Amino acid sequence: MTESIINLDSINPIEFFGVNNGKLDLLKKKFPLLKILSRGTQLKLSGSPEEVATAEEKISQIVKYLERNGNLTENYFEQILGDEEGTRVDHFSDRNPNEVLVFGPNARTVRARTANQKKMVALADKNDIVFAIGPAGTGKTYTAVALAVRALKNKAVKKIILTRPAVEAGESLGFLPGDLKEKIDPYLRPLYDALDDMIPAEKLSYYMTNRIIEIAPLAYMRGRTLDNSFIILDEAQNATDLQLKMFLTRIGASAKAIITGDLTQIDLPKNQKSGLEKASRILRNIDGIGSVQLDEEDVVRHRLVKAIIRAYEADKEKD
Repeated sequence: MTESIINLDSINPIEFFGVNNGKLDLLKKKFPLLKILSRGTQLKLSGSPEEVATAEEKISQIVKYLERNGNLTENYFEQILGDEEGTRVDHFSDRNPNEVLVFGPNARTVRARTANQKKMVALADKNDIVFAIGPAGTGKTYTAVALAVRALKNKAVKKIILTRPAVEAGESLGFLPGDLKEKIDPYLRPLYDALDDMIPAEKLSYYMTNRIIEIAPLAYMRGRTLDNSFIILDEAQNATDLQLKMFLTRIGASAKAIITGDLTQIDLPKNQKSGLEKASRILRNIDGIGSVQLDEEDVVRHRLVKAIIRAYEADKEKD
């Protein structure tokens, strides 16, 4: 007797099990000699080694299809189960180029929604470091966090590190109430918000408590080596040249990094210069480093945000 536990964290379990467990029932009919139990996002198989191995292969095919396409009809689910070795069709061609990156709580799907967001995903798949630069509302941070969560769920990395420069935007940290964490947390709130959309609250709390997901100001990165991690430096336009160099040289051999920023919203003091433009410019031709420029066409917030960005750009050109 062999037992196997399969985690379905990378997909929407409702799409796998089906409405009223309709697809799960199909799986049980296909393998009547197996004991198949579902619990949350896990599937437990018990039976002979040969039967378990065959079922694992079929389930793997279904999971890969759902990772690429997001949904699967009962007919196609049954068709995959019925395929014999040697006659298997290619279920994993890009039938849906708008690939789901993460399935969040309440069956929420997170995917790249615009051309440049999709380019960002493609660059992150091919490169270890990616610069994503563009105005507010273009989904830079959200897409980057989705890529990090996907990598963690797929066990491509062991942890996620999210960081931002703690730079005042018209307010002083010293005048804010609370201890250091309470003062800094508001700067990191957009990162928490993105994670809330992608990971159930209980699991997110576990990840944070066990430092599998770490959110910290950029200054806390000094002296560290960040390996086996997916690292995001957000709001990088507020990092100085020396800070960006420090961050980029922290990256370990088995790590990926995305640097996001908006060069039109620099909050540094007048005597300090942003290092983002220089870093993206001098590093763009290095193999393994990608760069994408997002614009108002990538805005996925309120429809007026796109018009606001255009108005500011037009006014800037007058100066």
